[in-house]
Amino acid sequence: MSRWLVVGVWLWLATGCAGSMPPPNAAPDTIPRNPSVVAATASPAATASPAPTAPPAATALPAPAADGPTATTFALADYADGFERPVFATGSGDGSGRIFVVEQPGRILIVRDGVVDAAPLLDIRERVGSDANEQGLLGLAFHPQFRDNGQFFVNYTDRAGDTVIARYVARGERADPADEQILLRIEQPYANHNGGMLAFGPDGYLYIGTGDGGAAYDPRGAGQRSDTLLGKILRIDVDATPGYGIPPGNPWVGRSGRSEVWATGLRNPWRFSFDRLNGDLYIGDVGQDRLEEINREPADSPGGLNYGWARFEGDECIAEPCDTGDVVVPWLVYERGDGCSVTGGYSYRGAAAPALQGTYIFGDYCTGRIWQVAPGERPVPQLIIESRRNISSFGEDDQGELLVVSHSDGAVLRLVPDAAAWYDGAQGDAGRSR
Repeated sequence: MSRWLVVGVWLWLATGCAGSMPPPNAAPDTIPRNPSVVAATASPAATASPAPTAPPAATALPAPAADGPTATTFALADYADGFERPVFATGSGDGSGRIFVVEQPGRILIVRDGVVDAAPLLDIRERVGSDANEQGLLGLAFHPQFRDNGQFFVNYTDRAGDTVIARYVARGERADPADEQILLRIEQPYANHNGGMLAFGPDGYLYIGTGDGGAAYDPRGAGQRSDTLLGKILRIDVDATPGYGIPPGNPWVGRSGRSEVWATGLRNPWRFSFDRLNGDLYIGDVGQDRLEEINREPADSPGGLNYGWARFEGDECIAEPCDTGDVVVPWLVYERGDGCSVTGGYSYRGAAAPALQGTYIFGDYCTGRIWQVAPGERPVPQLIIESRRNISSFGEDDQGELLVVSHSDGAVLRLVPDAAAWYDGAQGDAGRSR
């Protein structure tokens, strides 16, 4: 399938959703925003990643069965709406029950029992650049001790199009934009593939997802280089002063390469998450033309894994060298027949849907499909919901119940069990296991 046909299919799917975010593998910028890149991304030298443990073979999505619903059915239940291009939703871990919704133009709104507060937690629209479809305020993570210290962290693109990782402090219900402390600034050579996810791991360190810098097929070779912060998962210690520190176990400490790097070989890890029970890391990485992938990194990983981009798209070699000796094969891949932009999700650890306990839930931005995958080395995905939503993100509340963020229609929903075979929501979402 040609690249432009893929984009055409997406446009057909998204008809009527003016202003919606296209999948992160949409048509590339053909001219760099800035032909020069700062030292973090400039050197062409490559450094090999440490050799990982042999991974399991990738598993492709099976075709949906044609029979009727099973005894287990699921639905998307309306929770809150009226948001402007929402891209993330999460609890804060402070026990308040509040949900925080990230709007791409630059606000973080507070929701209590489905009702949106009049005043936002943070409004930084004047410093966020969101003109391109993949730019904006993209990520939010609350400090593990947020209840005591009020700290939270955001990932956004600034007016120059560069990635900014910044710290704020909530004082009461609000944070003052003037109190921003910038921890990292990463120059972006193109407007797309900005990553955007932030999450604290079970080790207490902040993990940051960065795209390969944009365009198509990683023209700067960022994914396979350790001297750049692009195309990576980064890990930093936000409790070190001043700014941030480097965890001593990071794989490039004392070696040639950027010491912030935790993992290499990623194209655009739009959403990743940690299993809140066992600490496993799941990374949804958006593909180029054919394959979407999810990588699973066990909690006891020493880091330094190479996920293959741009030598591999999914589990297929697209550029020499094709030797997989130093490359982790994806845990799961699916082709464009099932969607065109993976939205990584979460291992379900809530109580409302016992049938999902321990399964990994993920979706696709373009088709609105949601799958569950039982844990294990050889996953077998099951389609549980067909929707017409543009799923920009999943999220967890403080109890581990799952939130689903619908980008084009500005809604946040809950994933819930449903006794009926079909759920007729505001958008006609169909939720059934097959």
